[in-house]
This record gives sequence, C-alpha cells and structure tokens, in this order.
Amino acid sequence: MIVNFLRNNKIAAGILTVLRLYLGYSWLTAGYHKLTGGFDASGFLKGAVANPVKGPDGAAVYGWYVDFLNSFAIPNADIFNTIIPLGEFLVGLGLILGCLTTAAMFFGLVMNFSFMLAGTVSHNPTDIFLGAIILFAGYNAGRYGLDRWVIPFIRKTVFKSKETAKNLA
Repeated sequence: MIVNFLRNNKIAAGILTVLRLYLGYSWLTAGYHKLTGGFDASGFLKGAVANPVKGPDGAAVYGWYVDFLNSFAIPNADIFNTIIPLGEFLVGLGLILGCLTTAAMFFGLVMNFSFMLAGTVSHNPTDIFLGAIILFAGYNAGRYGLDRWVIPFIRKTVFKSKETAKNLA
C-alpha cells in the first residue's frame, strides 16, 4: 500500500520532490566543496583502517571492508580523490534536476553505506532513510523533474520494442 502510494500518487510525487531537493542540495554542496577545496581522501581512509567499527568484543565488525580499504582504496587514493567529490556532485545534480533520479539515489546510497562502513555516522542514517524512500518510489520521485522527459526517451530509444519497454515499467 505504501509502496503503491510512493510509486503512483501525484501528492507523493510532490513530497518526494521536496525530499529530493533537500538531499540533492546536501550532496551537491558537499561535492562542490570537495571539488573546489582540494579534497584528499587518504587521511580519512587511513583513519578508517586505524579505527575500524568494533563490536562489543572489540573485534572489527566489518573486517572485509578494512581489508578492501587496505588492499585497494589506500593504494589507489588518487582515484578516490576524484570519484568521491565528482560522485557526490553528480548525485546532487541528478537529484536536484530530477534526472535519472533512481540511478542517482542508488549511487548516493552506495556512498552513504561506504561512509558508514568506514565508521562515519554523521547524517548518513537520515540520508539513507530518505534515500531509500526515494529509491522505492522509482519514477515517481522524478515525475516533477527531467525524468518526465528523459525516462520515456530512454525507453523509446534504448528499448525500441514497445513490449520490452512495457515489461520494464
């Protein structure tokens, strides 16, 4: 019932637009400040490895994530110095414009979960909660945005068969 309301109701689309704009502004400004302010992720990554999230027994809860940071993220910190700010900026832009909204929100949630796995709580739980609502709403979250024109165009050009496009809806 709730998912049906989120996916089809025009009032829900209006509420989702407000949520989308709020989250979009948050993502866009975070990315912009990192893009223009000389962002370096290496200190954060090393700190996440030095102080992993620990359980009641004192052991690292997400040992696999610490291994990922040690073996891939830290040696490739230059890549993360680019993809984090650019990703944050593009997620924000997508949400503000309502363009490829579900894709933008999916990648926003991936980043939120990555930050939480690294031990940063901050406003991530709130962003995850609101982001999940937007993701569950699907197309309706971008109804009052560019998705109104972009999604039908993609369905028409990429999925030339009407039957294929109808099955994806």
